[in-house]
Amino acid sequence: MPMPLWWGQINKRVFNPRELKKGDRPVLTHIGRSSGKVYETPLDAHRVDDGYLFILVYGSKSDWVQNILAAGSATLRINGQETQLANPRLVTKDEAWHLVDPGTKEPPGLLRISEFLQMDEAP
Repeated sequence: MPMPLWWGQINKRVFNPRELKKGDRPVLTHIGRSSGKVYETPLDAHRVDDGYLFILVYGSKSDWVQNILAAGSATLRINGQETQLANPRLVTKDEAWHLVDPGTKEPPGLLRISEFLQMDEAP
């Protein structure tokens, strides 16, 4: 079971703005599926062949994941460089962990994370 969604709401309102202000984390920019508003979500982005993998600490029901799945695209900013991403899809831990660098640290087993979001670099 991933982290509870209520903790994600606290994270979104308290900690994410701090991370955005610091500017040292990857940031995923996406469009709200209902509001049409532009959102920025700081998170870890793991480079894989032809794209990126994101660990869904709060599961696939979190707002940012639902927004990206609905839109079909997002923009990833790392160190000031922007990359357009497309073809979002949920993948299992078994599928995901074969894609990342062998030295990548797995999420703590206590969190029981089973879903990941994979996206391809858009042409």
